[in-house]
Amino acid sequence: MDGNEPRPRNPLADQVDEAAAGEEMESAIRRLLAVTGASFERRAQLERALETRIEVEQAKGIVAERFRVGLDDAFELLRATARRERRSVHEVARMVIDEPQTPAGLLETLRIAARG
Repeated sequence: MDGNEPRPRNPLADQVDEAAAGEEMESAIRRLLAVTGASFERRAQLERALETRIEVEQAKGIVAERFRVGLDDAFELLRATARRERRSVHEVARMVIDEPQTPAGLLETLRIAARG
């Protein structure tokens, strides 16, 4: 051999190289899927948070209009009711939005605040 001729191919070495490349590709795909899954989960969380925020803002507006109070006071009424009833503010807001009459728990919070 004069040095310019190609080296003979080693089929076993080629299989090892292909296997290593396949493992690297599989690992990269797993990482990509993990990142993609986390992104979808984060997006879903943000969408739920936005929906919750919108409902709380709607309920604040309803309470403010019904009782002629400011938005901050309306939120405090929602929050105080939620604490007193061991519910989330979002749950109380949903009740305000869904029920045609003011929920009894909110009226009780108003009575307590008026006495206090």
